[in-house]
Amino acid sequence: MTPDFCPNCGSAVPERARACPSCGADETTGWSDEAHADRLGIPSDDFDAEAFAEEEFGEPSRRKRPNQKVWWITALVLLALVLFAWFR
Repeated sequence: MTPDFCPNCGSAVPERARACPSCGADETTGWSDEAHADRLGIPSDDFDAEAFAEEEFGEPSRRKRPNQKVWWITALVLLALVLFAWFR
């Protein structure tokens, strides 16, 4: 199938042309999906997104959350300070 524009050079391609009149690209050198991907340097094997993310970013860092006891102690200390200031 002839494209309207050459994917190799971008010039208009006449209907039923066997090659691009500007650069000479044809089905085997620039119109097929494989030829276009080869020109872009895209690997032809399957891409594993999970492996890429693991290699690129590693394990997600998890912030250490304070213990629930720390929150209760903080709340009680603040309550004691408020009550002390109120009744003083």
